[in-house]
Amino acid sequence: MNTKIWLSSPHMSGKEQQYIDDAFKSNWIAPLGPNVTGFESDIKSYLGEGSNVAVLSSGTAAIHLGLVLLGVAKGDEVICQSKTFSASANPIAYLGATPVFVDSESDTWNICPEQLEIAIKDRIAKGKKPKAIIAVHLYGMPYKVSEINRVAEAYNIPVLEDSAEALGSTYRNEKCGTFGTISILSFNGNKIITTSGGGALVTKDKSIKDKAVFLATQARDNAVEYLHSHIGYNYRMSNVIAGIGRGQMQVIDNRVELRRQNYNFYESHLKNINEITFLSEPKGHFSNRWLSCILTNSEKTREGLRIALEKENIESRPLWKPMHQQPVFLECPKYLNGVSDDLFKKGLCLPSGSNLTDNEKNRVLSTIQAYFDN
Repeated sequence: MNTKIWLSSPHMSGKEQQYIDDAFKSNWIAPLGPNVTGFESDIKSYLGEGSNVAVLSSGTAAIHLGLVLLGVAKGDEVICQSKTFSASANPIAYLGATPVFVDSESDTWNICPEQLEIAIKDRIAKGKKPKAIIAVHLYGMPYKVSEINRVAEAYNIPVLEDSAEALGSTYRNEKCGTFGTISILSFNGNKIITTSGGGALVTKDKSIKDKAVFLATQARDNAVEYLHSHIGYNYRMSNVIAGIGRGQMQVIDNRVELRRQNYNFYESHLKNINEITFLSEPKGHFSNRWLSCILTNSEKTREGLRIALEKENIESRPLWKPMHQQPVFLECPKYLNGVSDDLFKKGLCLPSGSNLTDNEKNRVLSTIQAYFDN
């Protein structure tokens, strides 16, 4: 059997080991130390000097803390993009709040500004003004930042920017991860750079960053004894893991370029297949192309192609199943226009790792071409 081609596997730079070795030599193994502060500084420098960064155990932890810091509590409602991974929505439930799902628009596949405003107006009319909006840069494609922020500001609702998939993407030449009242990043094993597991909370407000670090380290008060006046969490990133991140940050621009090359390869070779279309970048949008995705002409075609790739030991996946279709969220309010349902039926993510070889890409290509030839 052919060797496995993964959807998005980790890609080490070779620069990580020195930071890990330093952590062991200095015995900085705890969730603090020079790699933690160094990794935060690296991310801050990359995003821009106005950013304040707290590195955490996961992107999910960052969303959870972000919602806590935005004052979300039991009984509240939070608007969430429906077309996303469940980690965007689950932290809402952690807090006893209710997700309100909003559909996508077709230009970026992200939260629709028109549906967002419809949802806000209706929730206010029902006496439940949303406490926050979670907007996601899906597959690295920036959402319509200006339009979403305009709606959010009109109703004085903070935006939690889920940039888990979009490190290295930009909107109007500004880095994704800098547009929300609070923004989050993910360094999970499949992301554009990885620390195996990990994430970050980003904000322009240093006091929010400081509160995040306080809560992420069990909310221990400044006292000789272990004193706690707030509920805290064990969410801080370890110094060892942060060392991996420091080595990864040295190659972030290269990884973005390689992912974009993957997309360009697929698009240039498959654009003449009538049953396939691609998501182009709207004006002002620059995607890291974390995953290269296609739309087929039907659910039958998409599933047939996925199975054909699987038979060749090539991993591919349907686009995220919308949250409003998930059994655990079926009873939640939803504001739909049909876009995310259609994307789920027809969309497929192709192998997109920055470590894909030319031979692997050609294997994927030949499998797809053979499927449509037949």
